[in-house]
Amino acid sequence: MKRLLAVAALALLATPALADDVGCVSTTFRIMGANDKVCVSGFDDEKVGGVTCYIGQARTGGMSGMVGLAEDPSRFSLTCDQTGPITADLSKLPEKEKVYSEKTSVFFKHTHVYRIVDAKRHTLVYVAISDKIIDGSPFNAVASVPVTPWGGR
Repeated sequence: MKRLLAVAALALLATPALADDVGCVSTTFRIMGANDKVCVSGFDDEKVGGVTCYIGQARTGGMSGMVGLAEDPSRFSLTCDQTGPITADLSKLPEKEKVYSEKTSVFFKHTHVYRIVDAKRHTLVYVAISDKIIDGSPFNAVASVPVTPWGGR
């Protein structure tokens, strides 16, 4: 039993960040069910203190969207900024690591954000993609955060 709890605790530690919904804007009026909308969510890179990312994603409304059966489009935008002193040692970070994941369909579709370390330019690069079990989408979004000294505000 203790071993099972330890494995579960490790799995939770390895889970990518969860985002907080910041707000949504309706894009399409629907007579039946919820409107289509674009929602902005924010999350902090848990392994790199001082970096916050915001992802904007389309969310499908209607009756299927209202009950969680709609497939959201694979289109999004991404911005990441230094919001405080960056506390991670870039040389100790993995070259590529998933930092965010959200289910966007009941049928095995997810949006992921990966952090890629560009050591040559002393920059963190974040890329958002969408995947499915069979195929993904060519749509993607990229944001970069140059690692610089933090002067505070």
